[in-house]
Formats: sequence, C-alpha cells, structure tokens
Amino acid sequence: MCAQVTRVYFVRHAQPEHAWEDDRTRPLTDEGRRDTAIVLDFLKDKEIDAFYSSPYKRSFDTIADTAGFYGKAILTDERLREREKGPDGNQYGMFEKRWADHDFHEENGESISMVQRRNIEALTEILLKNKGKNIVIATHGTALSTILNYYHPVFGCKDFLRIIDWMPYVIELDFDGDRLVAETEHCYVEKEFKGSQRADKSL
Repeated sequence: MCAQVTRVYFVRHAQPEHAWEDDRTRPLTDEGRRDTAIVLDFLKDKEIDAFYSSPYKRSFDTIADTAGFYGKAILTDERLREREKGPDGNQYGMFEKRWADHDFHEENGESISMVQRRNIEALTEILLKNKGKNIVIATHGTALSTILNYYHPVFGCKDFLRIIDWMPYVIELDFDGDRLVAETEHCYVEKEFKGSQRADKSL
C-alpha cells in the first residue's frame, strides 16, 4: 500500500517594517509586498488544498495573494505565532543563549521549547486534518526553526542564523502521517534582519 504523503510548504514571511513596534500588526515593507509575488509564482502550480497562517499580519499578508489565486480562505492559528519577546529579547547574545539552552528565556519572553511545543501541537493537528493534501503554512523565522529542530535535533543557532535574512523563504516538508519523510528548500529572498543588536552570523 502506497504511503499517502501530506506536503507542507512553510512560507517564512517577507520583509517587515522592523521599526513598527507592535509585533502582531507589523506590516510588510513596500519591498516585502512586492516579494510576495515570488511566493505566488512558486506556488501557483502546486495544487494547494489549504492555507494556514500565524495570526500576525506580516505572515498572513505574505500568502494572501496566493490564497486569493486559489480562491481559498486562510485559517489562522494562534499557536503558529512567532516567539513572544521580552524587552531585551534581541540584545546581543540572546540568540545564542536561547539555542544553547532551549528552556532559557528573558523576562516576559518565550523559550525555544515553549515556541516549539505550541507550533508542533498545531502542525500535528493540521497534518491529521489534511492527510494526503498540499498545504501552505505562513510562519516566522524562530517558529519555523523550532519545527525544523523538532525533526532534526542537530538544527541549532548556526542553522537559525543561516536563514535569518531569508524573507520570504519557502521550504517543503513531506509527511507520511506525522512522520517527516522528505525536506526540500525551494526559494528565498535575502533581506537584512534588523533586530536590535543582531547576533553575529559568523558564529
């Protein structure tokens, strides 16, 4: 009996307005909005059955035109949101501390483990509801990285920093049930991440 593959295209959002203070409503830049056309161009022939997104505006807007092309609604799930940051969440060295200790977090922020737990819970439910289908999930850099780490425990800070500037970024994960069977990176646009005192990518 052939395995029924569920194909998930994770789409990390396009370039956001980094100076926008509210994380939830942060919009895309003009360049970011233009770059969403790359997502549509890649996905327009992939026979997408369902669209899911973080409730954050930048993620939702990155796949909005593609969902419109297919005439599909975008279902949002609060668990797919990006990591909650404390007031010093982007200070130098914090990336490394969080990835070295997945339970570490700044005051009022979330740890890698906390983000991973809720994202994997949401993904598991999505896979169960969409067996054998092609799905798009609009996501974020840290949220996506915790998912990749769940399936590849060796995925760490260097891997996170490798993709930190890729906005948008599309990666395909294929599942048999909830078991990952294949993974393919497809396309990305390199835009500088402008978090305050960003980590050193040479680490």
